[in-house]
Amino acid sequence: MRSIRCHQYGPPETLVVETVPDLQPGPGEVVIDVKAASVNFPDVLVIENKYQFQPPMPFTPGSEVAGVVRAVGAGVAHLRPGMAVAAFTRVGGFAEQALAQAQACMPLPDGIDFAVAAAFTLAYGTSHHAIVDRGALCAGETMLVLGAAGGVGLAAVEIGKALGARVIAAASSDEKLAVAREHGADATIRYDIEDLRERLRELTDGRGPEVIYDPVGGAFAEPAFRSIGWRGRYLVVGFASGEIPKLPLNLALLKGASIVGVFWGEFAKREPQRNAQAFEELVHWLREGRLRPHISARYRLEETPRALADMAQRRVTGKIVITP
Repeated sequence: MRSIRCHQYGPPETLVVETVPDLQPGPGEVVIDVKAASVNFPDVLVIENKYQFQPPMPFTPGSEVAGVVRAVGAGVAHLRPGMAVAAFTRVGGFAEQALAQAQACMPLPDGIDFAVAAAFTLAYGTSHHAIVDRGALCAGETMLVLGAAGGVGLAAVEIGKALGARVIAAASSDEKLAVAREHGADATIRYDIEDLRERLRELTDGRGPEVIYDPVGGAFAEPAFRSIGWRGRYLVVGFASGEIPKLPLNLALLKGASIVGVFWGEFAKREPQRNAQAFEELVHWLREGRLRPHISARYRLEETPRALADMAQRRVTGKIVITP
């Protein structure tokens, strides 16, 4: 089977397509014939040796896939060959076959598009864990979403609306803000040309948002945190800007606010039962049409380096997928 391989850390153009032996499942594992694999920002970081998890060389990047079960290992009872599944793989997704832990696979409802399913696991899993579990967002509260047109950002916008909250979307272009509005944002801030704190003051009548969802980090983290409401929850989701901000802790004291870490991959590994319950709710919302994953581009397997470069250079809205 064909697979994208990383033999040295570096930019996306250092990746190569190779033919490697077909995969075999071990105990508790499944092999999936990949129909679509989602591209996520951590995929860029892992090939550049900038992520908290680093697989041994050589490796195949790609952390979430959707496809058809090809084979199951010993002890796997709830999955069988021929079943359509989505799976979080951590690595190995950008290939014609992928290996996944059976407990990390989610059977798919009939008729769901594989690209939509591949774009669902990490982005919506992360945002649900952040907003529902860590942020405890309630109906009637206000949430600010930074980087609102990205994969996890759009998922956050939709989940916030599904919970009955008011959502303010912040992004760096009119095009990105238009996408956020299409997915339910009540108000928008173009933070590259508008004063983030002043607009938040206007949009919240001076109270500030109860929850701030931040997958970006960088220069907008501190002004956002300075604007948070009383007992606010600041969700640290990631650092797509490339800069890890340093927040003055006196701000947390003055606002009675919480800085809350969000690491969905570790949550899914440590608390699989709660993660499964979260996905039941997400699939229910998906069937109701309350969640609408936005697939902005599809790439062939050999175009994976270009897909990762587009992600690294922030040319992506919503999700992009590889179709082997």
